[in-house]
Amino acid sequence: MGHNVTQNSKSIASMNLDAILKPLEALADCTCCPRNCHADRLGGKFGYCNSGAGFSIGSICAHRGEEPVIVGQHGICNIFFSRCNMGCIYCQNWQISRTRGTVLDQTMTLDQVCNEIEVILDSGVKTVGFVSPSHFIPQVHVIMNALLARGRNPVFVFNTSSYDKLDTIKALDGKIAVYLPDLKYLDEQMGRETSDTPDYPEIAKAAIKEMFYQKGSNIFIDDDGYIESGLIIRHLVLPGRVSNSLAILRWIAEELSPGVHLSLMSQYHPTARVIGHPDLGRTLLPEEYEEVLAEFERLGFYRGWTQELSSPTNYRPDFNFDHPFEH
Repeated sequence: MGHNVTQNSKSIASMNLDAILKPLEALADCTCCPRNCHADRLGGKFGYCNSGAGFSIGSICAHRGEEPVIVGQHGICNIFFSRCNMGCIYCQNWQISRTRGTVLDQTMTLDQVCNEIEVILDSGVKTVGFVSPSHFIPQVHVIMNALLARGRNPVFVFNTSSYDKLDTIKALDGKIAVYLPDLKYLDEQMGRETSDTPDYPEIAKAAIKEMFYQKGSNIFIDDDGYIESGLIIRHLVLPGRVSNSLAILRWIAEELSPGVHLSLMSQYHPTARVIGHPDLGRTLLPEEYEEVLAEFERLGFYRGWTQELSSPTNYRPDFNFDHPFEH
């Protein structure tokens, strides 16, 4: 195969390497996300995400900026994949997520990926998060296979934009312990204009319904405060788009449950690409976020997390640094 998975570590010498790498075979005719590009990524062809068949990583770091039950005392080991299967014009991780042009990333071997993860796990971290994994689903399975073969059994967290195929989420049942999806839009026009995904609402709703079917409303926490299993739905409130946020809350309450754990984020910060945009070119107004919080309470939600309106200054990564969130 043409993918970069060279191994040189004694720790995997006794593994069934073919079995570990088998998920990568799907990349010869890539349909791992709703784009269904059918690109031969093993043969060096690229689809919408402009990604190959190797392990293209923007960062592997111990991240402490997530929800308290996700980070626990020591943080979560987050694997930030490069590129994306969406085209959000306001993306906060734009340095690594752009589908066109250069990005800040490195192509790693499977051993290198696992070695970096294990260093972080040895510091006391219990969770491994896959961030923006929708276009790297085969690689996600390979990394999980390899870590388990090395005798590691962390809590795997699937941190996704929710532009995922239903079959993808079904295939993760029993492997992913925690789903951390972001539900962005219920408005097709918004999806088209801001993320190049006019079919986002239907795709995301189906994916999150499956996550809810697998996990339900309850989350389970260990004695150290780390989440062990469950579903937490995130939503970033966008300036000038409060009606979208209200519709999302109503859909979750009516179609899933007001008992679901929600993370309502106010951390939006305009990047250079949206400066001058009539809505997205500014930060969130206090009254906009307050309106969303009022609807949260009106609908009977009682589990979750909110943010201070100062959050835009606290969640601005720079992937030029070894640790993009601590610089």
